[in-house]
Amino acid sequence: MDHEIENILLLFFDDTPVAVQRIDTSLDDADFRATFIVEMASAGKVVLKLADNDFTFPEKIAVWQRTVEEYRKLGYCCPRIFGSKAGDFPIVDYEGHRCAAHAEEFAPFHPAEDRFSEDFGQDEALYDRYKQDIWRMTARVAAQYFDYTEYPSAYCLFETFCPGDKRDEVLDNAMAWKEYADTLPEGFREQTERIWRLWTENRTALKPVYKTLPTSVFQADLNASNILLDDEGRFVGVYDFNLCGRDVFLNYLMRESNGVSGICEALRIASAYYRFSDTEKNTALMLYRCLKPLWYTRVEDLKKAGTDTNAIQACLDESEYALTAPIDFAKYMG
Repeated sequence: MDHEIENILLLFFDDTPVAVQRIDTSLDDADFRATFIVEMASAGKVVLKLADNDFTFPEKIAVWQRTVEEYRKLGYCCPRIFGSKAGDFPIVDYEGHRCAAHAEEFAPFHPAEDRFSEDFGQDEALYDRYKQDIWRMTARVAAQYFDYTEYPSAYCLFETFCPGDKRDEVLDNAMAWKEYADTLPEGFREQTERIWRLWTENRTALKPVYKTLPTSVFQADLNASNILLDDEGRFVGVYDFNLCGRDVFLNYLMRESNGVSGICEALRIASAYYRFSDTEKNTALMLYRCLKPLWYTRVEDLKKAGTDTNAIQACLDESEYALTAPIDFAKYMG
């Protein structure tokens, strides 16, 4: 066994580790993450997680821990997070990194991606089986209006998630769209400038209203690798809370939904467990027009269009339609 890991495990457990499996989830040198599935001699499997990045530190892990417990109180299966024997989340040395360390229970259930493909979130037939449960859970969390942290979730809007972020992700995507749109043939210039003007005017108008919208604290990463299913394929809960934080419910809901029909369905389901305010109903369309028209997928589609003027036109028309279509989200909000 790796000597460094053996010493770190001693900070958390008195039991004897008999086997360790490492899962590397690092994105790059600036975001080092490693998960260790540890088989203990008498206690069975536990999980040790190490991270060296600018959004993982002891105070943030404490928020994850609290959020797990709040989800559990609502009846959902979420493996508990726990600290060292000293009761903290220590900073440890591992492979030249200074890592924040914490331990978790080993999940008693498997994630949806183990039962289905990685396209779970895009496959409507599969997703339809669980969206009622997923949005019921999320709406129930929203209805608690948790306010125990000011750390934003990774879906934050008008603020940054990490100290290294220069802009929020929505603005980053929009700026990438603008940069690419400026390289399109001159014949598209009038429309791209109109789209950019509509988007910036909408975002400017949204900002003061957005600050008044209700918030709670969410898990903030509802994908097939984090959704837990029991042996019969029933939804039981979620895990992996490393992106969790405070968020506006409408922002979170729209960011986790695909397309207008998906958003409307999520709103309809959520409205049975969460009472949308008049401000939320009046702001939903404005928020949609900020999040979706210039999302990163719009940039990808423009690039895929290449020099095909018909394909470019279709992409631009889709973005402009998203900025101007009179979608009545309120009628799905109870």
